[in-house]
Amino acid sequence: MRFDSVPMPQTVQARPRDTRGYPVPAITPWEGEEPQFALTDYGRSADCARQRLCSVCNTLMERGSVWRVVGAAESAAIGEALAGGRPYRNLAPTLEAPGHRACMLYASMVCPYLARPNARRGLGAEQPDELTAHVVRGAVRGTLGAVVGFADYEFAITGSQVLFRFLEVVEFLPHDTADGHLAELEAELARRTG
Repeated sequence: MRFDSVPMPQTVQARPRDTRGYPVPAITPWEGEEPQFALTDYGRSADCARQRLCSVCNTLMERGSVWRVVGAAESAAIGEALAGGRPYRNLAPTLEAPGHRACMLYASMVCPYLARPNARRGLGAEQPDELTAHVVRGAVRGTLGAVVGFADYEFAITGSQVLFRFLEVVEFLPHDTADGHLAELEAELARRTG
């Protein structure tokens, strides 16, 4: 599915665009006139955490549930826990910030890395450490990603990273290819404008 055929949340429509027309998420750093999609801007991520701003559209997230897109390993762990009737909590912090449900559904569909199991992480990706080893440059996303809703999040801001943990799964929307979320996105956008 082409990114420009995916319905866009109004708040995302206001974001700056790259030369291809892709909206640039709030936490994406710029190098001159070019957004660096494979990187995360420390200051912007910290601002989003502190002010409860969506990491995609940079607008306020109301108190309550937040969403994020997860890759194969975390998606599998969440699915197994839910299938077994057990709670899931990511005890290992992540660098990936939360956002609105509509924004994360949209991002899962238009970001090539998030949308398809054979997509590879951009060559501009950060050097891996213990938190980012799963997103090594050129790494394949792998099967089964998911858009996941959580009751809330916690964060810590260190001298070099913004770390997030997510509390209590409230929604689990797995996907092989994210275009399967089109009906969910359309319904969410209708609900938000209705």
